[in-house]
Order: sequence, then C-alpha cells, then structure tokens
Amino acid sequence: MGTTVFERRIPQPSVIEHALGGTSHSTFWIDDLPEALKPSRPKLGGTVVADLVVVGGGYTGLWTALLAKERNPDAHIVLVEAKRVGWAASGRNGGFCEASLTHGDENGKARWPKEMDVLHRLGMENLDAIEASEAKFGMDFHFERTGQLAPAVEEHQVEWLRDWADEAASNGEAEDIVFLDEAAVQASVNSPTYLAGVWEKRTNGMLHPARLAAELARVVEERGVEIFEHSPVRRLETPGSTGAVSVVTDGGRVDAKHAVLATNVFPSLLKRNRLMTVPVYDYVLMTEPLSAEQLASIGWNDRQGIGDMANQFHYYRLSKDNRILFGGYDAIYNYGRKVRESYENRPESWQRLASHFFTTFPQLEGLRFSHQWAGAIDTSTQFTAFFGTARDHRVAYAAGFTGLGVGSTRFAAETMLDLLERRENERTTLEMVRKRPLPFPPEPAAAIGINATRWSLDRADHNRGKRNVLLKTLDALGLGFDS
Repeated sequence: MGTTVFERRIPQPSVIEHALGGTSHSTFWIDDLPEALKPSRPKLGGTVVADLVVVGGGYTGLWTALLAKERNPDAHIVLVEAKRVGWAASGRNGGFCEASLTHGDENGKARWPKEMDVLHRLGMENLDAIEASEAKFGMDFHFERTGQLAPAVEEHQVEWLRDWADEAASNGEAEDIVFLDEAAVQASVNSPTYLAGVWEKRTNGMLHPARLAAELARVVEERGVEIFEHSPVRRLETPGSTGAVSVVTDGGRVDAKHAVLATNVFPSLLKRNRLMTVPVYDYVLMTEPLSAEQLASIGWNDRQGIGDMANQFHYYRLSKDNRILFGGYDAIYNYGRKVRESYENRPESWQRLASHFFTTFPQLEGLRFSHQWAGAIDTSTQFTAFFGTARDHRVAYAAGFTGLGVGSTRFAAETMLDLLERRENERTTLEMVRKRPLPFPPEPAAAIGINATRWSLDRADHNRGKRNVLLKTLDALGLGFDS
C-alpha cells in the first residue's frame, strides 16, 4: 500500500503544538452569534393545542415551521426543542449549502438514475430559494454563492476530475463545471498539495450555520410560531379515534392535527426508524482570522468551499472575517449508536486535522486555531435523507442527511408538508421520497460492519482509490457508510 500526501509531508510536532495551544473547545459559529439572536425561550408547560407541532429546532424543523406558515399564515404552529435552537448539527456544520439532494451526482446516479434530471433541477431551485430567503425574509446568514472546489491531491484523482469535467462538457455544463490543471488550481488556491481541480461554480453556496438557524427562528416567531426550548419530547401519542397527534414532554404536551419529526441524529420517536440512522462523529478546527499577508499567501480570492477527492476527505472554507474552518477526515462511529457529549472530545482527531492543515498550507505556519469542536451526523445507508409518514398520515418525518443537509433540509420540509397534505407532485412521486433505504443492523453487527467499511475506505485511499471486495459488495447492494 502507498502513502498519502498527508503522510508524506508531515509538519514538525512543534508547529502542531503551537497551533493548538489555548484552543477553545467550543463551536465558533454559536460563539459568534450576536446576543439579539440568542433569546431565552420558555419550557413547554401544560397543554397547548395547535394545528401543527414540529419536534426539533434545527434546520429541518425551522424550515418546516416557516414554510408551513407560508402555506397557511393563520395556522397555529408549535415547535418543541430538547435544548436550544440550532445547538446540534445545525449550529456546528461547515456551512456548505449544496444544490445536491442526493449527496452528490455519483450517489444519485447509482440509486435513482431515471430521476436525476428532475432531482438536479429541484435541487437548484431549492438552493436559489435559500439564497433568495435572505432578502425575502430580511435575514442575514452570510450567504455567498461561491461554488465549490474539488482538488486532486493524489495522481489517480486527476483522471477522476478530467472525466468529471468531460462529462459535464458533454452535458452542456462546461461553464459551470471547470477543470483546472495544476498551475490553474494553485493560482486559484495556493496549496503545494494540489495537482488539479474542478470548480463547480453555481451549485454551492457558503453560509454561517448558526446564524441561519437563529434567523429562521426569529422569522418564524415574528409570524406567530411558538418555540419551546429545553423541552425534550418523551413520547408520541396518536389516539386511534380522534384523528389527532400529541407530543409529550416532562412538563407538558402539544395536541395537534399533524406532527413533523425533525430529530435527525437523535433516537426517533417512531420504532420503525430506530435502526435507520447511526450517529457518526465529525471533528472541526477554526483558525484565528488571517492577516492580509497570510490571506495573500494562499490566494483563495473566489472564496469557494473546498472538499478533496479522498474517501476520508477534508472540507474547508473561509468565514466572513477570513478564518479558515478545516474539518473532516475522521468519521467516528461509537459502539451502541449513542449520541453522547463525551464523544465530542477527541484530541487525536484535532491533532491529525492540524497536521493535515499545515500540510495543505505550509505557508501559514505560526497560525493558531481559536476553536475546536465536534458533532454527530445522522448517517443513512443511502447517504441522503429518507422520508415517510406514520400514524395514518398524522405524522411526517425526514432523517439521514449524512452530512449534506444544510441545503436539503429545506427540500425535506417542503416534502414533509406535501406528504401531510397528501399532495401528489414532483417531490412526493420521486422514488427517493417513496422508497425507504435499508436499515443498519443492530449491534454488534453495526459496529463490525461500519468499522470494517471505514478500514476499507482508508485502504482504498492508500491504493489509488481501488475498492476492495467489501466495498464492491456494498456498492452492489446499495449500502454504505459515509460522513
């Protein structure tokens, strides 16, 4: 087996030690919120009657509440959140807002090839709507339609990028998906590890994750949605004869005509969905702001989001104040599919990320990291969200976004509302929406299978991307594990 560029060009330990010294173990995006976007909200108490109750105060739940109000301004909508709005994945992610609804074209073509034209168009319309929402609703979540750069950092990846660009050109997308040779890609973003690149110019935007959640919450409250925080839902009740649905917390309940479950990585309130996702932990670093000289040394004038081509990939981007977020590579599954705060503290992952950061940008030696954090991703076997209804169409759900939910949560909200209204349209008739993926097995089979897959993905990265028998078998069965 070969070595990767990150194993061939290892920075001095003193560089890593200096960079991580004094780093705050907290989420930059949440720390960066102005106080006006962090209001104190009450716990649920007593019984509240509503038209729609939404469980979960992340993007999925907040978009659902907003779009439901758009459809029916007079509806009484209640949102119940276990902790604080946007505290989990919606406040911790990298802020990559992609048009893809299928976790990339390759995954979509492998699963729903006949639907990809429609899925691509719906995804672009969804991304356009997110961009337009800043002006439409008076929000500010630092949206930038910068596109995304995919650099090759190993020789075999260069041909993958050429094939990608050639296919795009044959489909009339040459202006939107541009191949960059070594000189061109390093002129765009100056990393000595880059051998080539593809720049997707229109299909991606960057945003401030916690501001998106906070602004959505502000806008829905201005339209009359009630938000209750620190109110974990313990159970879901659907009395057979009333046509109603209730969510019950320790201190109260909401009785409603319909419910939307937007709990994503957390255990589902529906037994049928308990094995549909596993929590995978992702780790992130954020630098201090770059000086003008440091920024000039790396270029990056087009401010694209960046994600490399490896199975164990890195993603990185610039913030509004010119910090660099650098995350990915490690995708850690812990036995028992639990979501625990203790899993968020993994120094070896941050040390590895810091080493890979300075391999990517050696000219930034001396830069420090201000923040380090982690969070759990709701991973499904099809790498993208699944949808459905339960309890005689009183309840709708979506989960399993697998690390690419910033944009597609809005599409999920529209789809769940369509399903509750029994609408038959482009969204609800998609096979991606109608068909459930296979579940993950229970323990110990889940841990054995996931860790064997992680090992195989690492071996593929060390063997020119060649997939072993296990990965080929999983591909054939439409199963997988990804971050």
